[in-house]
Amino acid sequence: MKRLSLILLVGIALVLPLSLLAGRVWIAPWADPVPNATTILMELRLPRGVLALIIGAGLGGAGAAMQGYLRNPLADPGLFGIAPGAAFGAVMALFLGLASVPFVLPGFALVGAGGAMALLALIAGRTGGIALFTLAGLMIASLAGTLTSLAISLSPNPFATSEIVTWLMGALTDRSWADVWIAAPLTFAGLAVLWRTGASLDALTLGEAAALSLGVEAKRLQWWIVIGIGLVIGAGVAVAGIIGFVGLMVPHLVRPFTDRRPSTLIVPSALAGALLVLLADTLCRVLPMASELRLGIALSLLGAPFFLALLLRLRRELA
Repeated sequence: MKRLSLILLVGIALVLPLSLLAGRVWIAPWADPVPNATTILMELRLPRGVLALIIGAGLGGAGAAMQGYLRNPLADPGLFGIAPGAAFGAVMALFLGLASVPFVLPGFALVGAGGAMALLALIAGRTGGIALFTLAGLMIASLAGTLTSLAISLSPNPFATSEIVTWLMGALTDRSWADVWIAAPLTFAGLAVLWRTGASLDALTLGEAAALSLGVEAKRLQWWIVIGIGLVIGAGVAVAGIIGFVGLMVPHLVRPFTDRRPSTLIVPSALAGALLVLLADTLCRVLPMASELRLGIALSLLGAPFFLALLLRLRRELA
């Protein structure tokens, strides 16, 4: 696991400088000097690259923890309804025309994520049962999605509609250091919480009854999972919109190189998620298109076939 983490860290260290050079305007040491290159690097590309690493790490680590908690390799952090809740909060900021006020949009998104977390805990937290927890998450995701669609249909003007739809696609375009300072502390706190659950998640692989006999408190573990996922996903959605499939794909890519225990999967998945989102965001910047490809769309184009391949493999195994 340590060797894998070291390899991933080296990969990030190699890709990050290259991603800073890439874009519609290439800033290469061997090319002609670019006007305002220092400003472009320090105020545009570096915060964007750092934000890609933070969000990717959060999504990757959250995916590994969630798959371990639900003991389902097809689980994704969006299943808890926290990401749709955060998205609905951000959409309300756009709907009310408050998005231009500093920190209001991420603030609304975090309130939406917190509301989804509270509702999830209120519905399923009394029993600690995983099945009820999953169903409650699906209900919240459906409710938040419906409310988001309602807000779009009732938006006051076409500009607001376009702004909401564009934001929901997920992107890191024009993000700044302010977004980094919003996402970083919440994401790292969430990852620390999820990492702390590693031993309990290992015990849970033996079954709920065995985990209880080993001293795992189901209700407390559920609370830690809700808090960790909520902090990570809420922070990511607050600054970048909906970015899906990272939490689904990354643990599958990393798992064969570990001993498959959840506790040894969280950190490498976080590093691999960071590397994946950084690579995807760099690719979005350099593709020769009329407008920049949204990061959420790019990862969905990658994640949907990956998910289909997982389903087909699962069907073959069950046949």
